[in-house]
Amino acid sequence: MYVHTRERPYRCDVCNKSFSNRSNLKRHLHVHTGERPFCCDVCNKTFRDTGGLKVHLRVHTGEHPYICDVCNKMFRETGGLKQHQRVHTGECPYFCDVCNKTFRDTGSLKVHQRIHTGEHPYCCDVCNKTFNNRSYLNVHHRVHTGERSNPCDVCRKTFRNTHSLNLHKCVPSGESTYCCDMCNKTFIDRSSLKKHHNIHTGERPYCCDVCNKTFRQPQHLKEHHLVHTGEHPYRCGVSNKILRARSSLKRHRHAHTGEHPYCCDVCNKTFSNRRNLKVHHGIHSGERSNPCDVCHKTFRNTRSLNLHQSVHTGESPYHCDMCNKTFIYKRSLNVHQRLHIRGRPYCSDVCNKTFRQLYVLKFHQYLHFA
Repeated sequence: MYVHTRERPYRCDVCNKSFSNRSNLKRHLHVHTGERPFCCDVCNKTFRDTGGLKVHLRVHTGEHPYICDVCNKMFRETGGLKQHQRVHTGECPYFCDVCNKTFRDTGSLKVHQRIHTGEHPYCCDVCNKTFNNRSYLNVHHRVHTGERSNPCDVCRKTFRNTHSLNLHKCVPSGESTYCCDMCNKTFIDRSSLKKHHNIHTGERPYCCDVCNKTFRQPQHLKEHHLVHTGEHPYRCGVSNKILRARSSLKRHRHAHTGEHPYCCDVCNKTFSNRRNLKVHHGIHSGERSNPCDVCHKTFRNTRSLNLHQSVHTGESPYHCDMCNKTFIYKRSLNVHQRLHIRGRPYCSDVCNKTFRQLYVLKFHQYLHFA
């Protein structure tokens, strides 16, 4: 009768939640007492009520008794089936009271609300980085462990998560559904297209709150922040070297594997990272798109430009710790330090004469064969 009258006469003394029958109240009280009297005889996991234990046992039996009548997908419990059916109906009954965004289940809503509250309850026990979602923490852990447990069944390349794997699978099939309306370049996901648009607009919407430097992509800002904090969250599992950016870790690993996955399509020279390949392309194209704003001399890449600008500023950031002499270029410091340690690493294979600098060895070899 309480079902029809909606009467709920049984009330919890702790939180005042009410129930239509005594047994439900009794099960609820286990929430406050922490009691979990029902135990799985396979793995010894404990539960507050028999319903939770019954559903759990299907993990061991493999039973999926609830079937979607649209796509025949099977589920262990009615709750999972009910949530899944909203994929077909489009129903999103739960909404955020801050931004009115709607969700299919309470779990997704709860995770979303942490965007507004700033709550990050999941913490990495290696680098103390925090996350608002347990799944993000699990994926992040693979940065430290190096685990890549999602292989492509075509080329066997491995990925840390299924999202990256699914994006990769779009590449061999030629599926690039998002197209830039300015240069017609295509992308396999919307976020990549959005980031690409900033190249055309010049927009740099992500700003560092310490030095006001701006960036096109949030990941670049995130990595830049580590310059100020001094944090190096990425560790090489081979040499234990710590690095500031994920891309730096990826490039560093190639030093151990000897891998050079990036190949010049003009001369077939290979490189360990995409940046070096891009700089190398400038040799063939003759492009020098980085001008000095003082003398207007042009350079192939920003690194060469930054080094050149030291000529105008008088800055000499590299100094010898033996005689305190300063240098604009690091390579100049390395050559100078050989004066102190008497290092002559370059040797002629004709007469075995040694030299401190490579260009002197090359000139010497020219004299042999001239």
